[in-house]
Order: sequence, then structure tokens, then C-alpha cells
Amino acid sequence: MTGRAAAQAARANGQTIGGISCDRQEGSRIHIHQHLVIFDHGKQITIPPNVGQVPAAGCLYWLHTHTPDGIIHIEAPLDRSFTLGDFFTVWGEPLSAREAATAKAAKGTKLRVWVDGKPYAGDPRAIPLRSHTDIVIEAGPPWVKPPRFTNWGTL
Repeated sequence: MTGRAAAQAARANGQTIGGISCDRQEGSRIHIHQHLVIFDHGKQITIPPNVGQVPAAGCLYWLHTHTPDGIIHIEAPLDRSFTLGDFFTVWGEPLSAREAATAKAAKGTKLRVWVDGKPYAGDPRAIPLRSHTDIVIEAGPPWVKPPRFTNWGTL
């Protein structure tokens, strides 16, 4: 079994991945939310609902989604920090300077990344997920003006 296939099997069974377990209920020690948008050459990619939820195992990972609106939920039973790389690991999608899920930078270029409205030049996997972090990732051209997410409401 390849590394990717093994990781998919672990997720499908609700096994711990990247130090993040799949628990029967949401943790309450940390409860924060972030927003993620990915554009692939001008077209927005939907962040799917139920990322990190494993109905067959009756559990959900500490990082997960409920709806297809780009809101990431972190509900963990212990104090620790999380990164965008942790979310992509739970999601099972690639994330690097050149690709994010199905969005791939043109040959010889990198993705453009914004965190809280500011350009981010580091490794996107290292982006800290703090309360109300707003992340936009783009593969282009064309380049879309990074939208700012402000509808935090009760999140």
C-alpha cells in the first residue's frame, strides 16, 4: 500500500493522523474557526462539507468542516496549536508552495497566499490557524482580488 493509500485508509477508519485523533464528540478545550478560500485560475474551489468527519467510524477529527463555505472548525480536547498543513492532512489533499488541493501553480511559479489580507511568502503548510484566521490561496493567472471574510457572526 502506498503512503497516500495508507493515509486514506487511516482517515476512512478514523485512525489518528498527524497527532490528531478522531473522537466521538467535538472537543471543548479549544473551539475556534478559520476561513479558507482557494482559487484555481480564477475559479473558486469549494471546500467540501464534512471534511474530517467519518460517519462509518462514528467520529470526527479535531479539524473539520460542516458546510461548503470554507469555514474550518477546530474543536480539540487539549491545548495545542494547529496549522493549515494539519487541516490539509485531515482533508487528504496536497498543500505546498505550488499546489493546494486541485489548484496548481503554472510551471515555474508559486501559489499566491494571503493571511488576514496580507501577502504570505512562507510555507503555506506552516500558516498558524488562530481564531478567525482568513486565508486565501490562488493559482493563476488570472489573479482575483483576495476577498476578505468578515461574516464571523457567532463563530
